Amino acid sequence: MARVAGVDIPNEKKVPYSLRYIHGIGLTKAHEVLERAGVSPDIRVRDLTDTELDRLREIIDTSYRVEGDLRREVGLNLRRLSDIGSYRGLRHQRGLPVRGQRTRTNARLRKGNRRTVSGRRRTMTKK
Repeated sequence: MARVAGVDIPNEKKVPYSLRYIHGIGLTKAHEVLERAGVSPDIRVRDLTDTELDRLREIIDTSYRVEGDLRREVGLNLRRLSDIGSYRGLRHQRGLPVRGQRTRTNARLRKGNRRTVSGRRRTMTKK
């Protein structure tokens, strides 16, 4: 497996899809990186030469904020929002939707699976 930005990327996949395993790189940024490095997007990771792999590593390390730095920055942004007591910070703390979605019926992913009060049915006993 090739290692880019501290992440082992799969060898059997095409390069743009393999680069998506790096936190902070989606399909659009992967195509940008490949274009800047001069690498064909149709090639698989196992077929990359060492120089192409080095170019990819260098471009990602110098131009993009990925993995630990990105996670740290996002965490600090969330902490800042909750420290100043903003509405968005409170919603993050409580685990509720942040961007104005309704919560009466939806928001299952943010709120978690709630158990209903009458969730269990009684079974008939034999006489």
